[in-house]
Amino acid sequence: MTTHVSVPAVSLGHASTPDLAIPQVGFGVWEVPDADVDAAVGRALDVGYRHIDTARIYGNEEGVGRVLARDDVDRDDVFVTTKVWNDDHRNVPAAFDASMGRLGIDVLDLYLIHWPAPQQDSYVDAWRAMLELQEHGRVRSVGVCNFQPAHLQRLLDETGVLPSVNQIELSPYLQQEELRAFHAEHGIVTEAWSPLAARAGLLEDPVVTGLATKHGVTPGQVALRWHLEIGNVVLTRSVTPERIDANLDLFGFALDDDDLAAIRGLDRGTRTGPDPDTFG
Repeated sequence: MTTHVSVPAVSLGHASTPDLAIPQVGFGVWEVPDADVDAAVGRALDVGYRHIDTARIYGNEEGVGRVLARDDVDRDDVFVTTKVWNDDHRNVPAAFDASMGRLGIDVLDLYLIHWPAPQQDSYVDAWRAMLELQEHGRVRSVGVCNFQPAHLQRLLDETGVLPSVNQIELSPYLQQEELRAFHAEHGIVTEAWSPLAARAGLLEDPVVTGLATKHGVTPGQVALRWHLEIGNVVLTRSVTPERIDANLDLFGFALDDDDLAAIRGLDRGTRTGPDPDTFG
């Protein structure tokens, strides 16, 4: 396996493995059919991605497992994330075992609660079970997705332990400054899904297209570079080889202070996904 790009990594607190770090650019497989995972993830690994993000609900953990089992893939070189779905909050150990069976690996790098689903009132129970998995060495780090400050504070109040990662919808159109400030205060890594807000039209925004012209890159590369500049871990997703490559080609340019100020002014609070306070 040939590595073309070296991706920086972000240290994870609250992890069982000392010095555990998560590559700052990850390859997500949401909406990638299982049959297409081999080609897409294989291409991603070939060009330098070392962070693969899947979930039980995506229906493609087995496909990720097939790639991890390839002779030319060093499992120790790839950071793997999967997630527990809302209907398994009170069944975390069994859900974890099932995911690990599909992935075909012995130890997971990061296990996440996919949504708080607050109306179920079960995410604290799920969190306690996640911590037990970590304590028993089944997973190196545990975290959450889509948790709001109140959800995170409840985890801290009731268990005394905060997640290493909160994976949230985050883009220049949804900058989540309050939540990111909570993360910064408590040592939680911010990980962004839907980083391009493509369904909201971010890639056609004149500010973004203007910066793309200025730097000789694509609008998508501008948006992804913004995430890196402000310290986020960012998840990309594509099945197109050229776009898989371009989404990792982020290290030959930088945004200056004026660029960052222009993007800061784009925040609309616009979600393209569900509201974490009501979903599930």
